[in-house]
Formats: sequence, C-alpha cells, structure tokens
Amino acid sequence: MTRFLDSHFHRRDFLFRSGAGLGAVALAALQSQSIARGAGNGSSALPMPHVPARAKNVIFLFMEGGPSHLDTFDPKPELNRLAGQHLPESFGTVLTAMGEFHAPLLASHRKWKQHGESGTWVSDWLPYTAECVDDIAVLRSCWTDGNSHSAGVCQMNTCSMIGGRPSLGSWVTYGLGSENQNLPAFVVMQDNRSSVVNGPRNWGAGFMPASYQGTQLSEGSQPIPYLNTPEGLDVQTQIGKLGYLNSINQKFSTEYPQQSELEARIRSYELAFRMQSAAPEAVDLAQETAATKELYGMHEKETEAYGRLCLMSRRLVERGVRFIQLYHGAGSKWDAHNNIESNHTQLCRAMDRPVAGLLKDLKQRGLLDETLVIWGGEFGRTPMSEQGNGRDHNPTGFSMWMAGGGVQGGQTIGTTDELGLRAVEDRMHVHDLHATILRSLGLDHMALTYSYKGRPERPTVNEGSVMEKLFTRRG
Repeated sequence: MTRFLDSHFHRRDFLFRSGAGLGAVALAALQSQSIARGAGNGSSALPMPHVPARAKNVIFLFMEGGPSHLDTFDPKPELNRLAGQHLPESFGTVLTAMGEFHAPLLASHRKWKQHGESGTWVSDWLPYTAECVDDIAVLRSCWTDGNSHSAGVCQMNTCSMIGGRPSLGSWVTYGLGSENQNLPAFVVMQDNRSSVVNGPRNWGAGFMPASYQGTQLSEGSQPIPYLNTPEGLDVQTQIGKLGYLNSINQKFSTEYPQQSELEARIRSYELAFRMQSAAPEAVDLAQETAATKELYGMHEKETEAYGRLCLMSRRLVERGVRFIQLYHGAGSKWDAHNNIESNHTQLCRAMDRPVAGLLKDLKQRGLLDETLVIWGGEFGRTPMSEQGNGRDHNPTGFSMWMAGGGVQGGQTIGTTDELGLRAVEDRMHVHDLHATILRSLGLDHMALTYSYKGRPERPTVNEGSVMEKLFTRRG
C-alpha cells in the first residue's frame, strides 16, 4: 500500500490505478465536455447553439423494421375501397428490391378514430398513444432513399445509406458536448438481444474521434459492459495490470507528445472512475414507485421490456444524458412481409403503453418541454400486399411523429397520396428530419461542421431544410 501511495504518483496515477474493473475500451464513448472540445481532432472551434435552443435532450424511439403508417397514423379509405385490385396506372411503375411489384392492394383492417382536441387520427392499435395526441405532431410525409433495411437504418441514423458517417447522436454530442460529468452523453438501448441491423455502426462516430460514439446499455447488474471488476480477478491483480498499462502510456506520451489520443484516453479513465457510482444509481429502477412502473406497463409481461427502457430513459434525461436512442423490435421485428395483423398487433401492444407512459411522465415532471421525443422506423409499408397478408418496404412515403422540445403538438403535417404510397405535400426527407431535430437543439445543420481530410463535413451531407411548421403552427 505504501508503494501505491508513493509521492511519485500524481492524481491521475491514483485514479488510473484505483479504477479496478473499468473497461477502458468499452467506455471510450464516455466523454465529458472538456474531452469533446479538447483534443486536436481536426475540428475547428466548436460552436455553442447557433439559435436559441428549444430542447436540451433527445429520446429517439426507433421502431426497427418499418412500421406500417397505413395501419397506425395515416388512414386511407380509398385503399380499402380498391382492396384486391392492382395499383392504378396513374401511379406508374412501382419498383421494390424485388423488381416490379404487381400484387393487389391490401386493405387495412383497423378501426380509426379522431382523438384529443386536435382530432388527430389514430388507429385502434395505439389506444395509449392516442391519449397523447395533443402533445404530438404527426409527420405523414416522410421519405427516404434506402429500400433495404441496412440502407434505410443507416440513413435514418447517419443521413447516408453508405456506412462511415457519424450518427445523429454523435453530431449532437460533438456540437453541444455533455450536460453531465458522470454519465455518457449518448446512450443506446434495445428491447431484446437480437442484433440491430448494422449494429454499432448506427451509433458510431464515423470519421470523428471515438469519444463521440454512443454507449450501449443493457439490463442487469452491469448496464455498461466491463464496468465492474471481472469475477475471479482481485483488486491487487487488476491494479498491477492497470499500472503496467499506465507505464506504457507514459512512455508513449513522452516519445510522441503530439499524439493527443492518449490524453483523451486518460480522461476517459477518469470519467469511468466517476461512473462506478453514478451509473448504477441512474439505472436502478427500484427507486421508482409502483404507480410509475405501472404507468410504463412494467406490471405486464408484454410491455415490461420496453417499459423498462422508456423509464430508464426518463431517469437518464433527468441526469443530463443528451441523446438517447431506444430500439424497439430489434432485429427488424417490424418487418411484416406476411401476417401483418399478428405481427403489428403484438408489437404495437408491446410498445404503445410504454411510449405513452414516457410522454405522460415527462410532461408531469416538467421535462417534456426540454426533451424532444421522436417516434418512427427506417421506412413505412406499401399499400400493395405481399404474400397475401403482409406489406413490403415503402421508402417513398411514411409517418413519424415528434413531441416536446418546442414542437407544437396536436397537428398533422404533410400528406401521402390517396393510397399512402408516396409523400406529396410538405415532403420531409431524412435530411430534413435531422435538420429539424438539430434546430430544436439550437444547432444549424449547415453551420455545424467537422473538418475531415481538409473538407468541412456537415451532419445532413449539405442538404435538408427545417420543417418550421413543427414549431409554429397548430393544425
């Protein structure tokens, strides 16, 4: 012990050696604002918000696989009238990943009703979300370029169908830094153990330093992998290993003082040390009341998993986590190429009450105004049938919604054509979605730049417009 506290070691040595069990590699994304702005990473001086911010945090509820807008938020009486017939010639040739598609139109079996003072249309699949429509702005005219899951999920996360660019959460963290010193700024969670399409690439930092990537949390005693000391490894052995690693780092730092990555790594160790006390408390749902857990549906088997994640996200927002992404249906479970009735019935039931509980809980705690909540998948579904009782991918027109963060709820923006195939009014591409999300946080998507190989890179690939109606109009 005397050797460990020898005056030869300074503060960082102590933190480094006492951090037994800290998974330095796994925790690379856990940066403080000083790390985010400090390490000579090729970027110019970072801006603070370019315009007054409406939101401080984002919760992105990602329905992986592509939910059907035609059966949730976009009723089409004409689709039911023409069910069984082929797409009218006026629509032209429709191409999908399989080529020309001549399947007959598939009716929606949903019962539709207008809800709230706004009269927003919601299907009977989402009775709990329907209770919150006056806080929600439904976007019926979204569209994207990617028709495959890999391309669609990649673009919805990074604005590009081609991997390698930073995710939206990374751009937000880069532009605004962290609100807290003890937890990650960007967190990702999923409702089951299936692999999300593209995996960590969806929340990766691309060409930015790894410190901006998302940190994946899981359930159990170790929500962050490698946070605790591995079983069978005593503290002294771990201290010895970390001490040896520290000596290598110090030698490298002396020989290559221009390499700033080492400084960022040491800082990540320090943050990881602080996280040993902060992270377990943040995800400890035992502190919540039975009434709160019931609000999120945690008392029922079907809704417990996503309810737990939604409740955890509220706790993380309260503790200053900037960007949270919650995957539902991980493993493309929403991909209803057949049996859409049974598929979507089950998934909507599992998701509906937790999502509504999140909105209600944020609102009653005064957090909804400063938290932008986004709901949607990588694309929608076609009005044509597939395999007789399912729907194919539809990137040309689908619905998403936003709430909180300055969004004027109780309105429906944009339209698709009479069959719900293509967005036709107030069309909103993924570039526009990301531009609008960034604007809610006070960031201008064209002013936010990162210098990579001498070229200024922007989050929306130099495209996109803000949908101002979201913040200024009630419909």
